[in-house]
Amino acid sequence: MSLKNIRLDVMKFLEKDVDALMDKYLIPIDTIWQPSDFLPNSESPKFFDEVHEIRELSKELPYDFWVVLVGDMITEEALPTYESWLMEVEGVNHIEKNGWSKWVSQWTAEENRHGDVLNKYLYLSGRVNMREIEKTTQYLIADGFDIGTDRDPYKNFVYTSFQELATYISHNRVAKIARKNGNKQLAKMCKIIAGDEMRHHHAYSEFVERIFAVDPSQMMMAFHYMMKQKITMPAHFLRESGNKIGTAFEEFSNTAQRIGVYTSHDYIDILEKLISRWEIDKITNLDDEAEKARDYLMKLPNRMKRIADRMTIPENSFQFKWVEPAV
Repeated sequence: MSLKNIRLDVMKFLEKDVDALMDKYLIPIDTIWQPSDFLPNSESPKFFDEVHEIRELSKELPYDFWVVLVGDMITEEALPTYESWLMEVEGVNHIEKNGWSKWVSQWTAEENRHGDVLNKYLYLSGRVNMREIEKTTQYLIADGFDIGTDRDPYKNFVYTSFQELATYISHNRVAKIARKNGNKQLAKMCKIIAGDEMRHHHAYSEFVERIFAVDPSQMMMAFHYMMKQKITMPAHFLRESGNKIGTAFEEFSNTAQRIGVYTSHDYIDILEKLISRWEIDKITNLDDEAEKARDYLMKLPNRMKRIADRMTIPENSFQFKWVEPAV
């Protein structure tokens, strides 16, 4: 039997539990928070006062902070790209609306709120160039992206397990910076977004755990493949107007590292957490190739730490078109 057919069989086998997993990891629409919970109420006579407060508090936050918040928002806004990519994964049947496609739809619906609330907040802040941000968002969706997972569900679930934890870290750190600078509402907003990302991380991590239980060798090979080629963050494909794909990523990454929102050491820490969560050292019934893949994965964090320790981050901020220079 081909690897593709084996994966389809595994996805079909696991599909019986998807409804229970949705109940476990997703929150009903009538219960979960909505963007309007964190934004001025346009129906209220206090609306303009609340907008003024946002604009005043925004002046206290540094330039690099806004660059990171904009980059986070743009990658959240590119959700149509992520949904279309996941709907094409082997075993996800969006035509017949099977359990996996229902998961993707409901996960997308939760994620959609993140870009929505951040977009509106940035618009009200008075600190950013919304037209340039909108062009970058449109570029990101129109360009699409190749993260090296093909249509393989095993590789895709490794990617989403990693990526959801990375976004948790980024949003959580942004929340801490906002709170430190006296912006409690923005801090609360980013903190609750981070909470969503952590729930989603646990969901995708459980999907991987369940695959390890029934197809350990091929799941190990998928994990090895994704980490050997390195996880490509959606932000890697950012570009400002007039520039090529990915040209903004290096400076965005430098900015995130400079203010401690997301660093190369965080990448390594996520890898270590996944190795621990999936108990890679304890998995049995591996074939020879998968045993070699396990050995590579167990040694990888220390190898990456030696490289990360030698990295230097530019001290000066890059001038993005997204964010108005600090006055």
